[in-house]
Amino acid sequence: MEPSIAQERSIDLMSQAEAVYLTTIDQDSWPVTRAMLNLRNVSLYPDIIPVFTAHNRELLLYFTTNGTSGKIFHIAQNDKASAYFCIPSEWRGLMLGGVISTVSDQKIKRMLWHKEWTMYYQKGMEDPDYIILCLKPKVAKYYEFLDSCSWNPEAEL
Repeated sequence: MEPSIAQERSIDLMSQAEAVYLTTIDQDSWPVTRAMLNLRNVSLYPDIIPVFTAHNRELLLYFTTNGTSGKIFHIAQNDKASAYFCIPSEWRGLMLGGVISTVSDQKIKRMLWHKEWTMYYQKGMEDPDYIILCLKPKVAKYYEFLDSCSWNPEAEL
């Protein structure tokens, strides 16, 4: 499969997957994986899709989390992470590996905010516990049935 086709299919997969699985590395160098909200899911978050459209080529990801989450400590110790999207019934998957960091840009935090999240962040989008993470992939691997393709999302296809 050509990288340009894999990238196209990756964007489609990301727009449909119910969850994304984020893996960070703990203080003992063990991987820790957890399901996260897939903010690229078109049916769940249609209002914020334009935030990602400008970053489709590089497959940039944003995640929400609490400032007290173990992920924050892991990232402070090791900023390498991976994300995995899949639709098992269609035998499709996408692994993105790269550098993850916290986002301090209030404009991005506002653009991603959903009022339903006040159940997690009582003070709303100004809650200091409301943290946005950004994963900038350096490697991508798309799987479809027995076919796969790896590429660097930072490189021109």
